[in-house]
Amino acid sequence: MALLTDLINLNLSDTTEQIIAEYIWCLLEWFMERDSLFLMWVYGRPYGRAYFGSSFLDLYYFLVVDRIGGSGLDIRSKARTLPGPVTDPSKLPKWNYDGSSTGQAPGDDSEVILYPQAIFKDPFRRGNNILVICDCYTPAGVPIPTNKRYNAAKVFSHPDVAIEEPWYGIEQEYTLLQKDVKWPLGWPVGGFPGPQGPYYCSVGADKSFGRDIVDAHYKACLYAGIQISGINGEVMPGQWEFQVGPAVGISSGDQVWAARYILERITEIAGVVVSFDPKPIQGDWNGAGAHTNYSTKSMRNDGGYEVIKAAIEKLGKKHKEHIAAYGEGNERRLTGRHETADINTFLWGVANRGASIRVGRETEQNGKGYFEDRRPASNMDPYVVTSMIAETTILWKP
Repeated sequence: MALLTDLINLNLSDTTEQIIAEYIWCLLEWFMERDSLFLMWVYGRPYGRAYFGSSFLDLYYFLVVDRIGGSGLDIRSKARTLPGPVTDPSKLPKWNYDGSSTGQAPGDDSEVILYPQAIFKDPFRRGNNILVICDCYTPAGVPIPTNKRYNAAKVFSHPDVAIEEPWYGIEQEYTLLQKDVKWPLGWPVGGFPGPQGPYYCSVGADKSFGRDIVDAHYKACLYAGIQISGINGEVMPGQWEFQVGPAVGISSGDQVWAARYILERITEIAGVVVSFDPKPIQGDWNGAGAHTNYSTKSMRNDGGYEVIKAAIEKLGKKHKEHIAAYGEGNERRLTGRHETADINTFLWGVANRGASIRVGRETEQNGKGYFEDRRPASNMDPYVVTSMIAETTILWKP
């Protein structure tokens, strides 16, 4: 094993200018009938069919998140050799993968095209090697119907949005599970720990479970160039959180996806499963969210508190639309208990963690700052959530 470790940690820059680029993409397997009809137009037929619960649904696309599997997010990647270091994603070659092997393209037209969009340093191979966040297109260059990054980039490139320089800070919660039993790390198999209370931001072997994974992830993200701003243990034992931001516009989504990929790789090494399910354990246990902190230049400037209140009013008028896009299974989490507002109710307040939108006490006192949207689930798509908040608060004219 020592030799294997030595080979994994080889420094390629000692012997070659070539580098390894890991192209990363994600799959989404929750489908909508209108999107499958679009693909029938693109490819002449849907990609395939799958059985979910009591009905068949069309399989059709390659994109940003597959909620089937251990983590709830099926992130894929493959590596290629490049002749030398690259720092600009536009200088990277496009690539493809076999969509028929993932049930997302017919065998006689199986290629789905990867467009490189963001580069991060590779904390696993190190040196000049890189991680590459990609989005996906048909061979004809048409963005896949649910290519959420493509639509988000359009929102963030709008002049009215760009001039406001929207900042995001995303609090990504997740749960670590024992691999063979899919039960939270540190919990007795088939049983339960003591009730919630002593675990939030705790220390000690009887209260904090998985810190080695969390710290490894923290440092790996910093190495990669992700704007990870902190970590903490959460209310439910075995549950943790990392924060990404403040990051501007589309970069926020790129960084959250890269951080999720790195976490998946580290838990793979550790033999632990990471879950992004918004309510992994039913009962009197906290769920997992992705609280999204947000501000615009107008909100950060003097008089910004009035801009914040106007933005919150807009969000309230589109509550149902946002909830529908804020993650799968969120109704199990947003119950009005465990620091959440009921999914059918929109309310906001200062320092209120039982609200849909929380405004910090400091923001109220300063008359400017940011607010926190507490509704997004832990399995949300950051491209969807960040662009939707910007579109509603900046572009939408009710």
